[in-house]
Amino acid sequence: MRLVAVLLLLATALASAQELPAGPGRDAVMKRCLACHEIDLIVQQRLSTPGWTREVDKMVRWGAVVEPGEREPMIGYLSRHFGVRPAASRPSPADNVEATYKRACLGCHEGDIIEGQRLPRAGWTRTVEKMIRWGAAVDDSEKSSLVDYLAGRFPVR
Repeated sequence: MRLVAVLLLLATALASAQELPAGPGRDAVMKRCLACHEIDLIVQQRLSTPGWTREVDKMVRWGAVVEPGEREPMIGYLSRHFGVRPAASRPSPADNVEATYKRACLGCHEGDIIEGQRLPRAGWTRTVEKMIRWGAAVDDSEKSSLVDYLAGRFPVR
């Protein structure tokens, strides 16, 4: 039974891996990232090079095995193919805060996790700033309205 589960997991990872674009670092991403994550989690991240560096380093701290020669090619690959979108394709600060919430928060988290937080404004500010440090694409002009939105929609009970 365990062998069947492992084979199914491997087949799923290989099927997902076929959707990754070709390029240096692809094999390491397939081997190291898709062993635990679905491809959509990687594709939706859209992190900068420092963001991908932090993400890879975090995964290593959490137990991912990445050989020293794989780290830089993985980060380069992820940054090239799943990096921050050009400014022209990102919503402008004039877009409504709900779009910012959907893009910046729901791109990585399920709504119930966010709703369960129930933080005061100061708590939402710390959380949004932490997510920005971890690579969330939130402009300075969007940050305050996003915090207001979260604090108003998910206030302390």
